[in-house]
Amino acid sequence: MSVGSAAMDRTITLLAAILLLTGCKESRHNGTVSTSPPMVQQKPAETAVAIEPAIPACRLVTTDEVGGIQGATITDTKSSAGPSGGLIMSQCYYSAKEPNKSVSIAVIQPSAKSLSGADTRDYWASTFGRFAQGSSPSDQEKKEEDQKLGETRAEEEKRTPPKKIDGVGEEAYWSGNRFGGALYVLKGNVILRVSVGGPDNEEVKINKSKAIAEKALERLP
Repeated sequence: MSVGSAAMDRTITLLAAILLLTGCKESRHNGTVSTSPPMVQQKPAETAVAIEPAIPACRLVTTDEVGGIQGATITDTKSSAGPSGGLIMSQCYYSAKEPNKSVSIAVIQPSAKSLSGADTRDYWASTFGRFAQGSSPSDQEKKEEDQKLGETRAEEEKRTPPKKIDGVGEEAYWSGNRFGGALYVLKGNVILRVSVGGPDNEEVKINKSKAIAEKALERLP
């Protein structure tokens, strides 16, 4: 074999090797499969619809006013709102630096779906109407009221029925028991509920609740 032929053979062999190597690389490249998971479109999380009461309780009485009446240092307020039957209840909790001297104010008001706004007055009549002076509830009314309040509360009210309070709002009642109490005040289509903590006796708590309620009543729309 001549030198020229040998060189030509080596060149052909080298070219074949290069082509074979290139083909293998392309085969491996084209056959590669991605192991990454496919992209999944995330649905936005559903958020609960917040209830915005027409009358936020925390806007009716300032922390300084509550603290002055209660004789406490109010450190914080927490507001909340939610449905209460067919009504809306807005609440404001006033935290106090002193133990057991917190204050709670609630505003029971008609919902946005109420056509006349009289739902609150109907609730008041069904809750306190039978305690009005000279009223004598029927057996059926007693039964319905006991079912609504529950056996425990009904038994408690039989021993300590709500006490009518004069001089605040259109009508007012103090509902108390051995655990404490709260003042309920009616004005227009709104019911205020005021509860004060602390070691005071019932009379002092009623007077403090009345003073706080009067501040709130002045600012009702």
